[in-house]
Amino acid sequence: MKLVWQNYSFDFSRRTYIMGILNVTPDSFSDGGLFFDRDSAVRQALAMQHEGADIIDIGGESTRPGADRISELEEIRRIVPVIEALAKEVSVPISVDTRKAAVADAAVSAGAGIINDISGLRFDAEMPRVAARHKVPVVIMHIRGTPKNMQMNPAYTALVPEIIDYLHGGIAIARNAGISDDKIIIDPGIGFGKTVEDNLDIIHRLKDFEGFQKPLLLGHSRKSFIGKILGDLPVAERLEGTSAVTAIGIFNGADIIRVHDVREAVRVARIADRIKRRP
Repeated sequence: MKLVWQNYSFDFSRRTYIMGILNVTPDSFSDGGLFFDRDSAVRQALAMQHEGADIIDIGGESTRPGADRISELEEIRRIVPVIEALAKEVSVPISVDTRKAAVADAAVSAGAGIINDISGLRFDAEMPRVAARHKVPVVIMHIRGTPKNMQMNPAYTALVPEIIDYLHGGIAIARNAGISDDKIIIDPGIGFGKTVEDNLDIIHRLKDFEGFQKPLLLGHSRKSFIGKILGDLPVAERLEGTSAVTAIGIFNGADIIRVHDVREAVRVARIADRIKRRP
């Protein structure tokens, strides 16, 4: 399975790819405020590329549980200068983490090459058309509710089948807008409207998503279910737990791992790939 666009080519039969998280926000759950100005954000992105990131994923609006929305203009103001600067500096693709079509359009016009939509193309009806017009890959993620309310007693009758149905719906939206099948990535949405046990079930059952025959993204980095399992550890102490999920996720079928700690994830992936892909 390959993802080929612009000047990039990802061959998922050969190895796992690492997406580095860059939050240009004051309030993200893990690194809010650390990279809020352009210069610090650019330095962090360059550091992640040096550590081995295959994608830099830039977000300007926090999607932590309970987060409030910000305006399109504010989100664009936060991320576009960073993307414009990075497009001249990095050799890896830049992804924009947004659910707003106007933001995605501005980001891709500034140099981003992937759209990562946590709403699975449901939040903004224009989003699929923006992705189709720019001919860039799109990440279709599952979420229950919105960031504001998604963790208010999430419940499922059949967790994985419901996620699969939602992703099929997102793929249908993408196809209807003219997005080609070979530019669709799927994401089961760890932590987005899920309990601790829901997250563990999804990771355990990642092979159930193989039927899509599309790259599978896993975004678990430093999330609260890891902290809860390890005795309510704070965000800064969740690296080992994140790394454990990374290794298991790779074995169970993840093709792209989205993380804050790139250097460590690259090392984990290299070992996991060598073991998993042995003849």
